[in-house]
Amino acid sequence: MLVDGLIKVGKTVAVTGDGTNDAPALNRSDVGFAMGITGTDVAKNACDIQLMDDNFCSILVAIQFGRNIYDNIRKFLQFQLTVNVVAMFLVFAGACLFGEEPLTAVQLLWVNLIMDTFAALALATEPPSPDNLNRKPAAKSDVIVNDVMWRNIIGQALLQITVLLVLMYKVRSIFGIHYEDDDPFYPNAEDIAENPLRTEWKLYEPTQKVEGYTIVFQTFVFMQLFNQINARKLGEKEWNVFANFFNNFMFIAIIIVTFAVQMLIVEFGGRYMRAYPLSMRDNGICMAIASFTLVWGLILKCVPARWFGWIRLEETEMSA
Repeated sequence: MLVDGLIKVGKTVAVTGDGTNDAPALNRSDVGFAMGITGTDVAKNACDIQLMDDNFCSILVAIQFGRNIYDNIRKFLQFQLTVNVVAMFLVFAGACLFGEEPLTAVQLLWVNLIMDTFAALALATEPPSPDNLNRKPAAKSDVIVNDVMWRNIIGQALLQITVLLVLMYKVRSIFGIHYEDDDPFYPNAEDIAENPLRTEWKLYEPTQKVEGYTIVFQTFVFMQLFNQINARKLGEKEWNVFANFFNNFMFIAIIIVTFAVQMLIVEFGGRYMRAYPLSMRDNGICMAIASFTLVWGLILKCVPARWFGWIRLEETEMSA
């Protein structure tokens, strides 16, 4: 009767038992735990999970890891949706406003590798924190992408889109680069013949236009690295994004590897990646611009998450 009553008022019910008389409650509950050593066969057949060591502390550990897995999935979704929104808007806006794609297909493949494979390894391997047992259990009506996540996704996407569009318009004045909008990335013989005054052009060698677009690409990737740190926290007022930062070696290693590969791509990618080697000064400016993502993350925490409660993704239960 107690189990039925709790289920009817919308609670998620877990029951422990070891005897035959516990079988109806174990079967009726959402999650039934039976003792693996002292439990009867009837109880074991009626349960969902067997405690192989008959230790109730194992349930606490299971809850802790279960909540951690749920949180890690949401962290990954928060990061991935932000990258998706920014990348799609940047490619679309670049094609409409500049007539050229800001990111090439190969560059987008590298961004996709960061967004999917590397981010999944980094964020999904976060170890459980004892703090996740202090909050209330999630209700069945809760959505995976909640108001706080939408606030972070939209806020970070707006910042990144604004910064990257400003860079595309002002990269020449900010970094002291000189090129015209209709300049080719890699001039051929016909381009050189039509522009005899451009004596700096070499056949199939990159123009300064490639350098400008490389800066946009570099800043974009650096912003994802910093935003990956922001994505580690899901709380509405979790100010310290570096809390327990050194508990996950995988996360730190992936950040370092991604940064190193990105630097190698820019330095040696050449025509295949439409990349131009940047100076230490230019790399430093790109890094400084991208690091504002962390400051912006703190500013966003002052925005009430309830303002984003109207945004909902359709979430349906998977059919068997």
